[in-house]
Parts: sequence; C-alpha cells; structure tokens
Amino acid sequence: MNDNKPQFKKKYYPINSQLYTYLEKYKRVTRTNVFYDDLLRFQGSIVVNDKDDKDTLWVRVFYNEFEKIEIDNSLKKIYTLLHSDGDESNIQFLNVDYIDFCTFGNSQPFRVKIRNILNDNYTHFYIKKADASRIFGLELEHILSPNRINFLVFEDTLIEEHIVGIPGDIFLEHNLKECNEHEKAQIAKEFVKFNERCMIGLLGDMRSYNFVIIPIYDFDQRVFKIRAIDFDQQSYEGRFKLYKPHLFKENFKFYQLVQTKLNQNAIEQYQNEERSILVKRLIESETRLNNLLTAMKSIKLAPNEHVNQLREEVYEFTLDMDFKKASSMGEIVEVALNFMKRNFKYEDY
Repeated sequence: MNDNKPQFKKKYYPINSQLYTYLEKYKRVTRTNVFYDDLLRFQGSIVVNDKDDKDTLWVRVFYNEFEKIEIDNSLKKIYTLLHSDGDESNIQFLNVDYIDFCTFGNSQPFRVKIRNILNDNYTHFYIKKADASRIFGLELEHILSPNRINFLVFEDTLIEEHIVGIPGDIFLEHNLKECNEHEKAQIAKEFVKFNERCMIGLLGDMRSYNFVIIPIYDFDQRVFKIRAIDFDQQSYEGRFKLYKPHLFKENFKFYQLVQTKLNQNAIEQYQNEERSILVKRLIESETRLNNLLTAMKSIKLAPNEHVNQLREEVYEFTLDMDFKKASSMGEIVEVALNFMKRNFKYEDY
C-alpha cells in the first residue's frame, strides 16, 4: 500500500472569464448577499464533538445579534436558490439551526443546517471559497459519474449542497462489520468502479473521509454506492498514484475487500463496465464536456512541475503519445478522456 499523501493548503485558482461564461451558460451562477469572507467574521466558537465525545474538527460559530439576523436571512435565501429555484414563498418557515466551520483541510468550509419548522425536516449546505480546480471537479463529477451535483457560484463564493451518505472512515469503523458476505462483495465491486472513475477523471486524494458510502434498500437486499464528497484535489497532484484510491492506507480495508471477494476476472469485468458506461456519458454530454474542457485549458490549475510529472507518469501507464504534447492539467484531462473514447466503445459491452 502507498503511504504518500498529497500536498495540503494548495493555492486557490481564481475563476476566469471563460469559466464564468461556462457557469452562466449552465445555470451555475446566482446572486447572494452573504459571501464566504462575511462568515469568517464570527465573534466566537465552540468545539463540535461527535456522539462519542471525539473532536470532529468542526467548530460551531456565533455572530453578534445584528449580523446574525442579516446572515440568517441571506442563508435562507440561498437554501431556496439551491432547492426551489429561488421561490421564497415559504421562507418564513425556515430556520438556521447552526453554522459550523471546518478547521481541517484545504477548503475550510462553513456548514449550514436549515430546518423547516413546520415538519422538523432539515438539510445542510456548504459555503466555501470559490476555487477553479474544485469547480472543475464538481462539474466533471456531474458529467462523468452516475451522480448529479447541485452547486452555485457568486463571484468568489461557492455554495454546495450536502451529499448524503456515511463517510468512508466511519463506515469502516462502525458499519462494515454489520455487512454480510454478499454485501461485502457488492461494496468491493463498487470500490473497483469508484477507483476507475477517480483515476480516469484525475480526481485525487480520495481517502476514506473524502467519499461516502450510500446504503440503498432494494427488495430483499441492501446495495451500496460510493461517491466523492471532496473535490479539492481535482487535477492538481503530479503523482499519478494519488488519483488511485486503492493505494491510500486509509482505504486499505476496502482494498482488502476487493482482494478477498473478487478474482482478477471479476475486477477486470467491473473496470471494463465502468469504462464503457463512462464513454456513454462522454458521448451523451459531448457539447457540455467540450465547453468545460475549453475553460479548463484556459486556467493554470497546478504548478508546472506537477503537470510535467503527471504527463510523464500517465504516458508511461498508457503509452499514448498525445500525453507527451499536453502542457496543462486541462489538456491532460482532455487527452485522458479522448483515450477512453478511442479504446472503449460503449456498444462493445
């Protein structure tokens, strides 16, 4: 297993005009009265512990009374933008239960809990500093994966909906032991497919706490899906191995499931299935993807040494000379997706 870790505290890459035009075209741009930097002006905070009294690395923040009223109103309007296309007819029934701030990792997001006081249902969303590489990660996930991502951007603020699921590290600690052997085999299958998507789309740092496990009840069985929740390391790292989730020590138990529950033929079958369905998504979203890649190639998303290293390592893996010509992370992603379209036909599987 590989113990290498990606660099943290990577620099922010601002949104340029090409990316902003793309976001406007696909209805990702909104207007809001509260920005990420506004939420940083909290007056105090307390540590948030989990049910076992362990530090969650989140703190609950508090604002002075005047600012709290204005911030709460703006956050409720953001909720309506995310979930009801800005319809504020029921906004009086919404309450901001709390605002948490994460002290760990790159994005240092704020997590907002919104509750409907009529029925006590609640949901969360996140407010982060808008970073171009993170936005490209969200969009690539939306296009290439079986999942849909709901997010909005206003100037330098990014608003993301909450992705429901059990964090992978929590699942390994508390839930895996409750799974039967068939369920463990099914999780192994999904991890193979998840690993393939991350590698092809160059989504890095998928350690167990950066993705969630989603149990789904289907007739007389439970099935599990795996999806990413953190897109900070999209097309940033130079080491190709950092785009392969099975190599992280934090994912070792998932890797073990694959080794014990699947033989090599099954692993290759699931890899081919994922490649084939990914090609189908590429074809169906060709115009949108080309627009995204045009924007992606217009922005510097990583240090030059990362680009040079990744270009060489992916070339060694594929022997595709087109990687030798790539001069940016956007071009590397484009070549990788073109490589998939040339070598894996959807109708072949």
